[in-house]
Amino acid sequence: MRVLAAMSGGVDSAVAAARAVDAGHEVVGVHLALSAKPGTLRTGSRGCCTIEDSGDARRAADILGIPFYIWDFAERFTEEVIETFVGEYAAGRTPNPCVTCNEKIKFEALLDKAMALGFDAVATGHYARLSLVDGVPELRRSVDSGKDQSYVLASLTPEQLRHSLFPLGDSWKTDVRAEAESRGLSVANKPDSHDICFIPDGDTKSFLEKRLGQRPGQLVDAETGAVLGEHTGVHGFTVGQRKGLGIEAPAPDGRPRYVLSLEPVSGTVKVGSARDLGVNVIEANRPIWPSERPLDGPTECVVQVRAHGGIVEAVAEVSGDSGDSVTVQLREPLSGVAPGQVVVLYRTDAAEGDLVLGSAKISGTR
Repeated sequence: MRVLAAMSGGVDSAVAAARAVDAGHEVVGVHLALSAKPGTLRTGSRGCCTIEDSGDARRAADILGIPFYIWDFAERFTEEVIETFVGEYAAGRTPNPCVTCNEKIKFEALLDKAMALGFDAVATGHYARLSLVDGVPELRRSVDSGKDQSYVLASLTPEQLRHSLFPLGDSWKTDVRAEAESRGLSVANKPDSHDICFIPDGDTKSFLEKRLGQRPGQLVDAETGAVLGEHTGVHGFTVGQRKGLGIEAPAPDGRPRYVLSLEPVSGTVKVGSARDLGVNVIEANRPIWPSERPLDGPTECVVQVRAHGGIVEAVAEVSGDSGDSVTVQLREPLSGVAPGQVVVLYRTDAAEGDLVLGSAKISGTR
């Protein structure tokens, strides 16, 4: 096949491109320029898509002997990822920008352009397993559970998955680094990127405040209604947050308080005890079924609500008049589940590994 290898400048994408070459594909490397100021987006392991990263990607492509290009997606990234991120926080929701980036940039904008140019597939360094069974995609967890990225890929459509390759899904990260070193790739020991790439200093609250300004409101005890303090905007909080609440007086029982809910219109942040954080039911909308198989009645599954963690057994069922919602009954309570997050449904299969059934955006909990 003609394969476009998305090369971020890290070890994973470099080895993925190398394996695509080894498989006999005609491979072209491409680095996505996602920032108008690329020199400002890496601090050690924080940030990505910098000038440094593009240089690392180019050197890897040279070693592999494949053509290499840089495509400027900075404007699209700002509109689709950064502005969506800011808007979601302003609305009192907690988005996952990596999910949005995969959905809108790497597997929509990039894949669309690749297909228009005659490529058959896009290869990335994501840790997930993908197979086609009678032409139907099956997306599963990586064998390396500590690096598994099926969660951030679960919002991809079947058509996008049909034109995707994940060469690292059957590998462990330690083996990938060793392979990179054996191939003479200089990125073999390069640190992985962490946190949000467009907030390299990790200060999400300051980033949002610069764009949204201050929107004062009150911190309120969810049980008594007592006003406990003031804040400068609901965008500075997320459900489950414990630190940085700005409440001076301790709770009557002396235990920590947590954010329970956000009300952006009134500016109210409700707080309470840890026992009030647990939810038993998740409501979600905009479901996507990667294998083209919507749930057929109540379905036993395992759900995940964060990229790393928040996993519990559940029963999920399609709801809504047009089947555009999903109701998830949890077998045991989960804490820190926030509107705006993505819930991913898995079917546990001991022989083949966890299969992604679908994903949806969390709209509420109870």
